[in-house]
Amino acid sequence: MSVDSPDITLGPSSNRGEFVDVDVVVVGAGFAGMYMLHRLRELGYSVRVFEAGTGVGGTWYWNRYPGARCDVESLEYSYSFDEKLQQDWEWTERYSSQPEILSYANHFADRFDLRRDIRFETRVESSAFDEDRNIWSVRTSDGGLTSGRFFVMATGCLSSAATPDIEGIQEFSGTMVHTGQWPKEGVDLTGMRVGIIGTGSSGVQAIPVIAEQCDELIVFQRTPQYTVPARNTPLQVERQTDVKSRYRDFREANFLMPQALGAEVPKYDDSIHDVSDEERRERLQEAWDRGGTLFLASFTDVLLDESANFHAQDFVREKIGEIVSDPETASKLTPEHIIGCKRLVIDTDYFETFNRPNVRLVDVGSEPIQRITESGLSTQSEEFQFDVLVFATGFDAMTGSILRVDITGRGGMTIQEKWSAGPRTYLGLTVPGFPNMFTVSGPGSPSVLTNMIISIEQHVEWISDCISWLDERGYVTIEAKSEAEEAWVDHVNSKAERTLFPSCNSWYLGANVPGKTRVFMPLLGFPGYVRRCDQVVENNYEGFVVQ
Repeated sequence: MSVDSPDITLGPSSNRGEFVDVDVVVVGAGFAGMYMLHRLRELGYSVRVFEAGTGVGGTWYWNRYPGARCDVESLEYSYSFDEKLQQDWEWTERYSSQPEILSYANHFADRFDLRRDIRFETRVESSAFDEDRNIWSVRTSDGGLTSGRFFVMATGCLSSAATPDIEGIQEFSGTMVHTGQWPKEGVDLTGMRVGIIGTGSSGVQAIPVIAEQCDELIVFQRTPQYTVPARNTPLQVERQTDVKSRYRDFREANFLMPQALGAEVPKYDDSIHDVSDEERRERLQEAWDRGGTLFLASFTDVLLDESANFHAQDFVREKIGEIVSDPETASKLTPEHIIGCKRLVIDTDYFETFNRPNVRLVDVGSEPIQRITESGLSTQSEEFQFDVLVFATGFDAMTGSILRVDITGRGGMTIQEKWSAGPRTYLGLTVPGFPNMFTVSGPGSPSVLTNMIISIEQHVEWISDCISWLDERGYVTIEAKSEAEEAWVDHVNSKAERTLFPSCNSWYLGANVPGKTRVFMPLLGFPGYVRRCDQVVENNYEGFVVQ
């Protein structure tokens, strides 16, 4: 299977002023929007999908930065609903790169002829629920109006790029780019002086690759990052053949895991305090050598007990000190917070990159950025000159792309008003006051704490089954009850509070976006979530009003 299929636009564009009436309007043509379209079509529904980009792929369409790669293994980060698709597609690496994942997304769109119902280069600007007719009216950037009985936000959790508000940002005369909006044609960094702001996941992936391409790289770090080696390798034919021979069992085992992945990674049921110092180190070393995001699964209590977490922190800190040659740089790169309360990053030669003579680290905690200038940026004590300035500053996660659309529900309430004190949902799928509107992997669902494609599949199947159930029984609307929302928010919070996740400022809480209300947004635990969603259905959509 080729992995270099072109990223092309085949779907027709909306005509200005066009009016369309469909059963379901879907926003976004990433993995969620594409599967939503496919499944609803299979059930006999008419669907219109709107996508701001020129092609499918969502997150993997926009994030084309050097080194962009998935942190879930390829054989798991793929659709599971279609056995023939699973068997036909051939992955080339343990962790797939952005071009390969985008090629897979294009293959999926081709295989199921999806583009004919997708309007590319069309952004949804507003959507309002008509209480008299029980339909959603959706206005788009091309001047078109589309009505649908159901409205689905499949806009992704990490799709709304966050750029810091730094004085002088408009003055820079060089090339300025965000990792989440990297140009299709790429950026030629050969011989360039490059500054990169941010050392989250995208920064950790991009920095080693950019360092190899450019003449000089200055990394501006706000918070040191715990990162574990990915140990990415070409995917062995024997491994792929083995998994494909038992894909159903492989998937079912992963469905039972807290993160819907990693069933074949060694698991332990003991506390980090219950073993000797020697065994503790051996087990952490084994996980470090294996690589991947499940490093913290070496013991049961690393994300539950701060005293247990200290041991994992110390192990990674020692590794940083061993890898980075310059003690001052190593010190700046060494985190002090809880390991795992922020998304654990996996890398390829991240710490090693700071041993290169053309790479320098600036700690903006002690040396804040004052302003961006025409030729670079200035800190309190130094002026920097750049040809290219890269923002690796992440996303307005989980809610950003929803809140950028002017969505109005019952009684004229907007989603911005509804979520003014933080995002609140029932099951992460629905919002009281917004009938017949669904969110895929929304706040209050496991989403970013899981294998996203598996979470997406579960959401899409639940939503499409719900729509079919309503029609089979002659119902017109479904809307979550306020008391169900309250109970669900309490449930999400109580699960988080039993762990160390809320203990630091992370994008799980929205802490990377100035002014955003701090609420822990994802739900911990995939299997329990699925059981609860199934229970709601079994109890005739418990917690909802259907009419």
